[in-house]
Amino acid sequence: MHIPDGFIDAPVSAAAGVLAIGGIAVALKRSSRELDDRTAPMAGLVAVYIFAVQMLNFPVAAGTSGHLLGGALAAILVGPWTGALAVSVVLLVQALMFADGGLSALGLNIVTMAFVTVAVAWPVFRLLVRVLPRSRGAWTGASFVAALVSVPASAAAFALWYAIGGTGTYAVGTVLAAMVGTHVLIGLGEGLITALTVGAVLAARPDLVYGVRDLLPRPELRPATRAAEGSPA
Repeated sequence: MHIPDGFIDAPVSAAAGVLAIGGIAVALKRSSRELDDRTAPMAGLVAVYIFAVQMLNFPVAAGTSGHLLGGALAAILVGPWTGALAVSVVLLVQALMFADGGLSALGLNIVTMAFVTVAVAWPVFRLLVRVLPRSRGAWTGASFVAALVSVPASAAAFALWYAIGGTGTYAVGTVLAAMVGTHVLIGLGEGLITALTVGAVLAARPDLVYGVRDLLPRPELRPATRAAEGSPA
């Protein structure tokens, strides 16, 4: 889904850049509430994982590409603000080192693939985990749904950018149908990968899944027994 240079006109690209900078600034401030000794190392691992899966690209239409996004996985594992930052860092590295997405379109790509995916996936996941039974299976299923819906939502955001400032000759409806239709299929794959990953972490260390940490049962605090009780003086 990386948007290349020149695919969206300069004024819209510049506006998206300003929006991306503002979003990153807010995320940097808010992420301090999410980061702790468990979330910080996980954030690095999530960024590396997303970087790897996003390198697998395939063409969609009009010079654009499709791939897994990772925003839902990042938000569920490390929190929405930290997750958006992790995906943004991945997109920056890809643009600078691999020319995957244009530099002038970096703001467009960050808004579309980092912030839109997280903004859709996080509330969907949190709503589902609150209404579904508190179990690993239910939470894993919620992660699948959140990832599934976030991908075509991001594709629709891409089509919106194209409708506002697209420089191509393709009809907006054609781009929308191609992008959303393809990314529904990608969303199924992303949902499966997200569910498998979240499920594995839940099985091993559920406290590392930020999205359900407040729903985990708290350990009981039992009064300490007196070792000397009943023992001879």
